[in-house]
Amino acid sequence: MRVLDLYARRMTAQPSPVSRTHQPNPEAGAAVKAADRAHVFHSWSAQDLIDPLAVAGAEGSYFWDYDGNRYLDFTSGLVFTNIGYQHPEVVAAIQEQAATLATFAPAFAVEARSEAARLIAERTPGDLDKIFFTNGGADAVEHAVRMARLHTGRPKVLSAYRSYHGGSQQAVNITGDPRRWASDTASAGVVHFWAPFLYRSRFYAETEEQECARALEHLETTIAFEGPGTVAAVILESIPGTAGIMVPPPGYLAGVRELCDKYGIVFILDEVMAGFGRTGEWFAADHFGVVPDLMTFAKGVNSGYVPLGGVAISGKIAQTFGKRPYPGGLTYSGHPLACAAAVATINVMAEEGIVDNARRLGAEVVEPGLRALAERHPSVGDVRGTGMFWAVELVKNRETREPLVPYNATGEANAPMAAFAAAAKAHGLWPFVNMNRTHVVPPLTITEAELKEGFQALDAALSVADEYTA
Repeated sequence: MRVLDLYARRMTAQPSPVSRTHQPNPEAGAAVKAADRAHVFHSWSAQDLIDPLAVAGAEGSYFWDYDGNRYLDFTSGLVFTNIGYQHPEVVAAIQEQAATLATFAPAFAVEARSEAARLIAERTPGDLDKIFFTNGGADAVEHAVRMARLHTGRPKVLSAYRSYHGGSQQAVNITGDPRRWASDTASAGVVHFWAPFLYRSRFYAETEEQECARALEHLETTIAFEGPGTVAAVILESIPGTAGIMVPPPGYLAGVRELCDKYGIVFILDEVMAGFGRTGEWFAADHFGVVPDLMTFAKGVNSGYVPLGGVAISGKIAQTFGKRPYPGGLTYSGHPLACAAAVATINVMAEEGIVDNARRLGAEVVEPGLRALAERHPSVGDVRGTGMFWAVELVKNRETREPLVPYNATGEANAPMAAFAAAAKAHGLWPFVNMNRTHVVPPLTITEAELKEGFQALDAALSVADEYTA
């Protein structure tokens, strides 16, 4: 069954005001909220300043609260529900696995684990045929870096500014955005460099070709001055996600591959957010014809139904640990429930043409729709992306490109973006907002009608952002 047929039964909604669906139960919602505020410690938050929405349920591209308000989810959770919420085949696979073998230690061969690894290896580029399972993206990055250091015998890792690689100690130090600052002791063996981004070029470039060439020269100079013999790995998001969905210019990732080969450096691509169809290909690396030595994944591998991540490992890295034990592991590595969800998810994506749906709607609906919004709204400075992976950069002034809010703004300084987000929610759209951007990252199963509904809500919210332009 094709995606559009499968989801034709979904309820549609008018974008304004917030849609109402399902039987409201405010008392139950109040109890959920009270227990949350009493006992749940939320990530990345000042605990006394947050007001989390109590969610009653979700299906497809929508979720709803206990008051009956329904929202079109343009965030895919945290960019992980690639097949939407509550896909019946994946839910059934988890239930069946729980009844058959709910859990088992990672040292054994288990059918769900073996099949998940086989299906992933079939889709990874090149010879990334060995799969090390983790519980999520951050620990996948941790283990990829450990493998690179052990393989090379070198200590340093080079990572880009404008990047995010996870919240664990090593991964957050590799990260290039402000979430690193509180944990950065300058002792993690990480060196940051500038990757290409023409809209806010650090290289005074005027064309994509110049940006690519100068970014590669900058990286090679960084390697030279750090000492090539000290650098274990260069890690990049194939297409950076939370930091801004900046599609690298043609030739950049291939150039990084060449530099890594030249200096004996392990090339790691982070596909935690961009992988499993998000960009309109199984992996974003497929857009560029580049094969890394190690590739991390999580999120879309099973749409987050049960936590799962991993590292896809090339032959030469795997050989390092052929006779030599790999000194790392996790109690829940390749958990049967998570792997069963991955098997079902990958099969559903293939059978229902979900990657093709992301590619087609990205090109035919999302890009033209967002560019039309940019024509109408002076607050839109840039639109960029591919597949179901798009960023809309909001500015005070298109000519100067001054961001609508300052870098890492909080409190009153962030008021324009807070107003934009509130307007989107009031019109039934849950937006992904980070700094001065909103990202359009809905489930890959979204329909054309749902996208157009979301764009109507974006249109209204951008009118609010326009009020802050100069």
